[in-house]
Amino acid sequence: MRVERLGQDKIKIFLTFDDLSDRGLKKEDLWNDIPKIHDLFNEIMEQAYDELGFELAGPVAVEIFAIPAQGMVVIVSRGKNKLWDDEGLDDDLFALEVTLEESDSIIFAFKDFENVIDAAKRINSYLIYGGTLYYYKNHYILIIDQIDVNEKSLEDLIAMLSEYGEVSPISKAILEEYGKVVMEDDAIKVIVNHFS
Repeated sequence: MRVERLGQDKIKIFLTFDDLSDRGLKKEDLWNDIPKIHDLFNEIMEQAYDELGFELAGPVAVEIFAIPAQGMVVIVSRGKNKLWDDEGLDDDLFALEVTLEESDSIIFAFKDFENVIDAAKRINSYLIYGGTLYYYKNHYILIIDQIDVNEKSLEDLIAMLSEYGEVSPISKAILEEYGKVVMEDDAIKVIVNHFS
């Protein structure tokens, strides 16, 4: 298990399938077995505190990405999910929001286009091709198919996207049906070429 700080309120943890196996877990358990998820989360947070001094306070968002043939990337963020305006959360309460992603697409939402440009510049070298940009409910939503990402770079790409946006709760099907296509083909390279 590798723990890495992405910012003051955000860390990334990479778990290989061997890490899960050593703890008596299979990938499927993370979607089905809530007590095992909590045990794993507690262990992750203990290691994050020991290695990085990262302490939980207030609401926490946990994003879990399954990476085919490699393992899982877990991104933990302290504080409110500002992007989607999670109002009604009491700062004194501990709230846990878990997003489990298992698809062939990486979907991130950004509050404004400047964040999309900054993210595109950072991840451009990690992509072989790809990216479709949508506009939906006042957010820019970027979809990248995992097949278009250099396999060894996937966890880094997800970490970089997390610095500028957040995992989107909106599915690809919803975006295709109701979203407005901003850039359909090779969006990342198009953005970088136009805004460099």
